[in-house]
This record gives sequence, structure tokens and C-alpha cells, in this order.
Amino acid sequence: MNLSQTPIAIAVATTQTTCPYCGVGCGVSASMKQDGSIGIKGDELHPANQGRLCVKGSALGETVDLDGRLLYPKMRGADGNMRRVAWDEALDTVASTFSAIVAEHGPDAVALYVSGQLLTEDYYIANKLMKGYIGSANIDTNSRLCMSSAVAGHKRAFGEDLVPLAYEDLELADMVVLVGSNAAWCHPILFQRIARIKETKPHAKLVVIDPRRTATCELADLHLPVKAGTDVWLFNGLMSYLAHRGARDNAFIEAHTNGLNEALAVADADCADPATVARICKVDLADLLAFYEAFAGTEKVVTGFSMGVNQSSAGTDKVNSIINCHLITGRIGKPGMGPFSITGQPNAMGGREVGGLANMLAAHMDLDNAVHRDIVQGFWASPRIADQPGYKAVDLFRAIEDGRVKAVWVMATNPMVSLPDADLVRRALEKCELVVSSDIIEKTDTNAFAHVLLPALGWGEKDGTVTNSERRISRQRSFLLAPGEARPDWEIICDVARRMGFDGFHFDGPHAIFDEHARLSAHRNGEPEAAVGGAAKSRRVFSLAGLAGIGKPQYDALQPIQWPVQRLSDGSVVGTARVLEDLRFTHADGRARFVATVPRNPANQTSDEFPLVLNTGRVRDQWHTMTRTGKSATLANHIPESFIDIHPQDALLYGVREGGLARISSRWGAMVARVQHGGGIPRGSVFVPIHWNDQSASDARVGALVNPVVDPVSGEPEFKHTPVAIEEFRVAWHGFILTRHELALDDITHWTRVQGRDFTRFELAGRSNITDHAAWARKLLGVDDPEADWLEYEDLTDGTYRAVHVVDDRIDMCIFMSARPDLPSRSWLAGLFAKQQLEDADRVGLLVGQPIEKGADAGPTVCSCFGVGRNTICDAIRSKGLKEVGEVTACLKAGGNCGSCVPEIKKLLVEIKTVDAAEVA
Repeated sequence: MNLSQTPIAIAVATTQTTCPYCGVGCGVSASMKQDGSIGIKGDELHPANQGRLCVKGSALGETVDLDGRLLYPKMRGADGNMRRVAWDEALDTVASTFSAIVAEHGPDAVALYVSGQLLTEDYYIANKLMKGYIGSANIDTNSRLCMSSAVAGHKRAFGEDLVPLAYEDLELADMVVLVGSNAAWCHPILFQRIARIKETKPHAKLVVIDPRRTATCELADLHLPVKAGTDVWLFNGLMSYLAHRGARDNAFIEAHTNGLNEALAVADADCADPATVARICKVDLADLLAFYEAFAGTEKVVTGFSMGVNQSSAGTDKVNSIINCHLITGRIGKPGMGPFSITGQPNAMGGREVGGLANMLAAHMDLDNAVHRDIVQGFWASPRIADQPGYKAVDLFRAIEDGRVKAVWVMATNPMVSLPDADLVRRALEKCELVVSSDIIEKTDTNAFAHVLLPALGWGEKDGTVTNSERRISRQRSFLLAPGEARPDWEIICDVARRMGFDGFHFDGPHAIFDEHARLSAHRNGEPEAAVGGAAKSRRVFSLAGLAGIGKPQYDALQPIQWPVQRLSDGSVVGTARVLEDLRFTHADGRARFVATVPRNPANQTSDEFPLVLNTGRVRDQWHTMTRTGKSATLANHIPESFIDIHPQDALLYGVREGGLARISSRWGAMVARVQHGGGIPRGSVFVPIHWNDQSASDARVGALVNPVVDPVSGEPEFKHTPVAIEEFRVAWHGFILTRHELALDDITHWTRVQGRDFTRFELAGRSNITDHAAWARKLLGVDDPEADWLEYEDLTDGTYRAVHVVDDRIDMCIFMSARPDLPSRSWLAGLFAKQQLEDADRVGLLVGQPIEKGADAGPTVCSCFGVGRNTICDAIRSKGLKEVGEVTACLKAGGNCGSCVPEIKKLLVEIKTVDAAEVA
């Protein structure tokens, strides 16, 4: 961290807050250390994580510096350059332009695009402004991209967006099924809870259903590597199997559900024969039957699903096919069983509570329900209320490109990287009359197209609530002063609303907004309402009635609590661990719905031109588009650059080599990344991570390739199935630079920027033939002093060149180049940058391209929490005869914190045992 830019602490005392990353919603204890850095550890009293943090959460202290922060409002001038302006000028511009466009073109000509990174209070105000005062439902969120299929599936089945379970149900279950979820990397703390269950309950089973063999599979008793897009066939087959093998709960079905006959008829039509299902899903029949039999024979089953289910053009049907299997067995509303949507973002659930999607109203009310519209408008005393759905995320940016939406305000997200067909987003923003962005980082791919930049508070500075995957509301508390002129998102929105002439936006803090949110959740909740076909109730399970009237002291002291929240007669406030225990659903008749889910293939299939299927997702130590995690040297060590994971036989077929660069392309765009054989990808598929962007790499935005087709119900895009082609990206040389200075790399063909602890690292490749390496390298690095301490080595026969610039006996910069991609260890060189003075052996090692001292190269990072490299782990396994992960942890600490590296350590143990056995043979 650059201590000269460290935010000033409000107090040295420890603050209990919540992690801003995934939907697990871990509690964090943050405190200031004497050197000015931020101390981070898990909150032992928070029920979500009980003191544990994954490496991303543990590294939060490395991400709160002010490098790259947007600190002041800025506006783009006539010359195209951004200039600093006063808040009044920026807010007046936003308010007056929005008002003028609405007056001329109507309310649907403006839009907000928000984020699961917002706090619930921010989300609430944005939704109130757009739907209740501007009068349009054109507010959507990047949560559309990760969990909207789960929302739609819940509403179809239960009548309301309800996650029935709590995390403790994972511990109560005898069988956990994870579908499309690499929880070991994406939800590590939740995954470690599952791992501990298997240790304490040897009979408990874990089944993983995923086309890839991910780190999560290393713990699984059974892995079903289904063909991408065939989940509905699999679960329709399971439903049919349960129905005809005596596993159905007829009493529950009769008393509490509708629609079984229709849903079962569809399932039986195509999926009654397990052999047919196995053939379609491309799984072993014996493994399929083992899963079906285990599900049928185990009462306490939790089925957790995540992006692999939701991010599909059939995502909602996938969700309902899973729920159908729990309904037919009556495994819902009871401890240790049920369908469990594992949320991607820290506040995707909070956004759903306040109606953050374009087809919802606040407090779980429906936009297409006239009574609900009346309830919300009456409570807000707003001049109007949106009465039809707005544009969902993908359609929103199409509408901007078409000119139907003329102004957009983007909050806390980076759609230029995260949306599918991302080049369409570029075209849309280029054409848009007004692009406003509220952000904490100034230079992002999206902000490059903004006309107005508004500096928002970041994690550690802002104050409010978030809701995790188990409906648990937790406080994010501020412990840092606002840097520069940054302000809370809710306050910025309120200022714009008042400038547009709207009342109803006067709040003296986030506690007041939360109170209004809580009161709305209880307002007219449960009173009779007219419905087509007879009387119905407007009862909504979501309710914060017990927190209505909350004051600032109570808000500041609020402890994690699950909704619905009630206040008892003695005045105490209680939450609810699991919903639907009373088996009363929110449909008008109080019954759950089976939904007929007709299996169908993804909308775009492979062809001769695009023969491979692209799957996208996260890696272990990065988050979204890396605007925060990309600042952390700890997190950069695990996977420093984007990659294309491909099966070795496909790599041979298409002429690409492991370690080399390849270009993948689709109908929508192209990108370049390094090829790897991760060992878990099936033939016919490739996997590329989502995180890299134009700020961190020259050409690695995978969103530019992604198929923009969406689920017809939820509007969620098809991130897991894009037909692509792959070809070698030929270059003349490969290289890397480690430097303590900023560099301009405009003339380099391919580059990736990686944050180091004492330096910045650039991975390079070029197509030009360099005749004078020394002159070229000195110019690139800016070393023009002929007397500089410049160490270099060159071998013209194989194109090898390496040079080191030393200042005051300390390494300042180095460059290594070769015609081949197999270059010296970066981890060894990183260790040299930490030294205050180079030794003679170090200088020799730099010239020969490898460390002289044994053990100096720890290898690529495996355990980021404790900085333990692959070579260190392998050496310890061999030298000490380690056989189990626990022994590795006892020896090196690796795997002893968040546990997300445990699957990799297990693989190393197996690999070394296999190699040693082969050598003995």
C-alpha cells in the first residue's frame, strides 16, 4: 500500500463490518495498525463465517488505498477531456439533462444501471427515484447477469422470490448437491462448511454437477460432468425417477401444490428412461443412476445452485426443474433440505428486496399488479408509478444504441467488461447523449465513455446494510473518512432527485432510509385484495416489520439478522432461519407450483465456423472486473493473467500450444489469452475467466465474445454457452518486465498488467523482429543514461535477452525476453525486488536467468493466504514424506485459513505420489 495515500482512520478501535465480495456475506473485523495499514480478520461472532475469511476478504486491507481513486466530480469538456468541477455543477447537469429528456421524450428515455455492489439503502433510493418519481421501470442491475433466473424460478414456484434455507441446513443435510457451482473458488467459506460436514459426518455425501472438473470436485463423492446446457434433461429425469420409484410425498403434493400432472407429463415424455438421459447429458449411466438412487434414498438433501444454472437461455427452467424435484418429495420448509440459490454478489439479495430489477417493485411487490402499484405509490406519496417493465440489462444497452434511451446513469459497475456482446455496449455509450457514472475508480472501461463522473464512497467508507444468500441482513460500517469529495451513493441520488423537483428525498442518514424500507415491507402486507378468480391475500413473506421505526442508535448496533423479522410482545426482535416451514406459499391459493420445464438446447449451437463452446466464470482470487482485487499483490500471485483452458486433444486439433497465445472469436467479438491445460475441461469446450479488461490487458475482455441471447423469462444472458473458434496467435517473442515505474506499452502487441508488492509486472508478447534488443529495451524502460548500472545477457541463436537496471545496488527494473514462452520464474524475481541490496549471487542469477541458491524459487502461488508457492509445497511433500493435506498445513500453514487452496494441495499430493510411483517402477 502507498502509505502516503492511505485514507485517514476515524478511530483506532475495531469496526465490525461485512465483506464486499461474494454472496456468503462474511463478517469482517477491521482495525487500523500503528503503521497506518488496515488490519483485517474474520468476525468470529458473525454467523455466516464464524471468524473465517477467504483470501479475497483477508486482502481487503490492500485495496483501500487511493491509487486510481476518483476523488472529485469531473465532466467531459468540448475538447473531449475530463475536467474537475464542483459538485453543484455536476449534479445540476445530471438533473437538468434528465429532466429535459423526460420532458421531451418521456420517462422511458432515461435509465439507471445499478449493481449488487450498492448497499440496500442506495438501491432503495435509486429504485424510488426511477419508478416512483421519474415514472419508468428503466432501472436494472448487474445482478440481472447472475441471479435473475433464480428470482424468476422462485416466483414461479413459490409466488415470491424466496430462498427457503439457511447455511446451517448444509450442516444438517445428509447429502449436498452442487449444480453449476465451483464453490471451492467462488464461495470458499461456504465450501469449507461443507468440507467440515464431511469430516464430522462420514456418511454425508457431496455430489457435484458441472461440465468442468473444478476444484470443488476434489471433495466430491460423485462428479457428473454433464454436457453444457443439459441440466433440465438431468433434473426432469430425476423427477420422473422419483415419481415412479416410490419417492414422491403424496400427502404434501395433495395438500400444498398444484401442477404436478402437467410437469410430470413433460418430464416423462423425454426423460423417463435414464439411459436416454445419460446419453443426452453425456454422463456414465451407472453414475447417473447412483445420483438418482442417492437422491431418492436420502431425505435430507440440499441442492445448491449458482451461475452454471442461472446464466443460461434456459436458466429459469433449470431452476424450476431443480425445485420440482424437492416439491415432489416434500423436501422443503424443513431443516436440512431444500433448493438453495447461492448468490454471486454481496447485496444481490438486498437489491431484490427493494425492487432493483426492471420487472419488480420494492418490498417483493409486483410491477404488473395494480394493487401492489397502489400500495407502493401510496406509501411513497409519489406523483406517478411505473406500470410496465423496463428494459432488462442486455435490452437496455440495445435501447441506448438505438436511441430509445438517451441518458443512462451507471452506478458501481462496469458493463463495458461484464455484459455480453460488450462491443455493443461500447457503441451504445458512444452514441448516448448523457452517460453518468458513479464510481470509486476513475479509469475503467466504462468510465472512458462517461460525460459526468461522480465520486462515490467505497468499502470501509460507506455505511449501510447488505443481505447475503441466506437472507441475513448485515451492516457494512464505515471506519475510514471519506477521501477527497467522495459521497455516499444514496446522498448523490437524493441530491439529483431534489434538483429534479421531487419531494420524498430528505434523509438525515442511511438509518432513515432503512427505516422507510422496513416500514414499506410491512405496509398493507397481508390485507385482502381482489384477484382474478376469487379472493386472494397480498401477504408477502418478505417483511422487516420488526425493524420498522428503527432509530440511529439501534441501526448502528444492528446485529446480523435473517428476514422475515418480527417484533415480539416483549419488544425483542427476532429473525427467521428458514421460510416456508408453515408450507404457506405466496401464490393466491397458498400452494406451490410445479412448473413444466421442456428441455431445449442452447439458442446458438456450434458449427464448422465456430466448433467449440465457450464457458466463462471466476477464478479463485479475483473479483468481477478487478477494479478492487486487481490492486492487491497477494491476489495477483495465484493467476496473474487471463487464460484459455482447453483439452489437450482439442489444442492439438486446432494448432494451439500450452503456454502460447491463442485468439478465440465468436460472431460477436474476439480476444487473446494464454493457452493452458487445466485438466478439467471436456472435449469441445474452452473456459475463459471474466475478470480481465482493457485496463489490465491489451485484449482480454471475454465479454466481447459472449453470446447475448437471454432467458425469455428472466432476461439472464447465456454466459456458459457461446460457439467460438480458436487459432494460434503468432508472435515473434515472449517476455516480461518487472518495474517500479509506470510504463507506456502502446506499441506492444500483447500485454497484461499484474500488481506486485514492490513493483508492477507486465507480461508481454510482440510480433515485430527486434534487431537491437539493448536499445529497444532501454527505450521501453526509459533508461537513457549510458552510465547506468545495466546488467544484460543476449543469445542471438535463440532470441534470449535479459537486462536488469540497478539503482543504488537495488533492482529497479528488469526485462526478460525469448522466442519461447518458457521464461524464468517471476516469483524468484519478485523476491529480489523485496531486497534492499542485491548480493553478488543475485547478480549472477539475474544474468543466467535462474536463482543460484537452492530454494530461492517458491514457484507459482498456491496458498495466497500465507504466500506459499508450488515448489515449496512439492519440496516439503517429497522431503518430509507428507501424505495428507493436514500434514502440509501443519508444516507450511498452506490450506490453514480459508481452505480454497486445499483442492490444489490434494492434486499436488496425488501428482507427486503418481510420479514417484512411476519412477520406482
